[in-house]
Amino acid sequence: MLPALKGWVLSLTETIKQYRVMKTINDVLIIGSGLSGLSAAHFIQKFQPGLDILLLEKEKRPGGAIETFREQGFQGEWGPHGFLDNTPESRELLVDLGLDTHAERAPLENFLRYVCHQGKLEALPQNPKKLLSTPLLSFGEKIRILGDLWKKPLPPGQTVSQWAEYRFGKGVLPLVDAAVTGTFAGDLELLSIDAVMPGVRRLEAEFGSVLKGLKAKKKKAAGSGPLPSMMNFPEGMDYLISTLAQGKNILFNSTVTGIEKRNGTWVVLTTDTSWQAKTLIMALPVNQTLKLLSPLHTPPVSSIPVAKILNIVMGFGKSAKVPYGFGYLAPEKENRFCLGAMFTSHMFPNRSPQGSVLLEALIGGRRHPERLELTDDILIQQAYEDLRQLMDLPEPPLFSKVLRPKHGIPQLEMGHPELLEWRRDLEKECADIYICGFGWDGIGMNEMIKAAKKVAHALVAGGLSADTEKPQVKPVYF
Repeated sequence: MLPALKGWVLSLTETIKQYRVMKTINDVLIIGSGLSGLSAAHFIQKFQPGLDILLLEKEKRPGGAIETFREQGFQGEWGPHGFLDNTPESRELLVDLGLDTHAERAPLENFLRYVCHQGKLEALPQNPKKLLSTPLLSFGEKIRILGDLWKKPLPPGQTVSQWAEYRFGKGVLPLVDAAVTGTFAGDLELLSIDAVMPGVRRLEAEFGSVLKGLKAKKKKAAGSGPLPSMMNFPEGMDYLISTLAQGKNILFNSTVTGIEKRNGTWVVLTTDTSWQAKTLIMALPVNQTLKLLSPLHTPPVSSIPVAKILNIVMGFGKSAKVPYGFGYLAPEKENRFCLGAMFTSHMFPNRSPQGSVLLEALIGGRRHPERLELTDDILIQQAYEDLRQLMDLPEPPLFSKVLRPKHGIPQLEMGHPELLEWRRDLEKECADIYICGFGWDGIGMNEMIKAAKKVAHALVAGGLSADTEKPQVKPVYF
């Protein structure tokens, strides 16, 4: 009897522990301490310093997909390799943190970007004049681009491929393919143009032509200004995360298992306790948010596709002749093993020991998940064979490491606009809940910081107002 009684007491204690609701009610509870959650917390503290903010994080570290790799003097990235300095919200964040002068910048105007074309690396044209001479498009394909001036806007529900071919001709598809590969590791025949580039769709609808809209936008801006710069930090991308996390109240190893609304208060259940909050912010990737919120408001889909890639950090010796620039991307029609590669040590100094060169090759993506199952040795060998056909790499890498991130890239495919409508409906129906995070409003760091600030503004203002902001045109820099 005694062991049975002891077991019953332990079970009861554990049950009470799991379902106990903390007496303290937090002002704001943020689920997720990735870039979105940390940025939201930062801006809320800035706008209304007195609020009590708690972040719940299921991992043992903040940052989500943002993490820096360091080994034997080589420094790469598990996730994003940087972000452009062309977004006001991101610039504001850096100034607030005192990182604006600390960041390293690689200006796009000083670095070439390449596309694999007919088995060779060709530089992307950086201005309209160079577009006329680029071998990436034939003369007829260049003329066909002007056909956009006479094409009527397409209705909603187009893939990126369908829309680009209709407006600019089939010849541009390899370049568009390279662009979505570099951003989403995705498939242009599956991604939604309305979700990926809503700003461009707005220009198309407003002016009847993308080219006309871009011309009007440029004239209104009174000059296009210099190209932006890619930013990183001497310590790597996770330096931004560690700086953002300072002073934040974060509970690590806190896996959320359920969310409820009780008597006007949000109750968040974790594996070992529960928390109450007046306001709830979901700052998770799309699929994690859908799983937790579907009992409250049934979404149109239970999950969205995710593209996984792996990164092979490769260090080469003095014999390597890597073209100067950011890196290259390979359209699917080129039938390459690598999606592309970052020329990391060209962009940012001190990422490899003196006299060596660091490349980071990207493998897998939406189209080739089977390659992720290959062993490290095979991946390194095939990546090297692929790279050496495109550049002068006479000797194998002197250092190599396969990074297999567990985070994937959410794909903004057909149906994503309906998912955004579901989010708007839920935020209206359930007061004091806000949703941002990886894959909702885009996948770039700038997009996530911008969305986080918007949530912070709405929270301190007492709720989301009617969204009158027009979708902005996102420049494509490959």
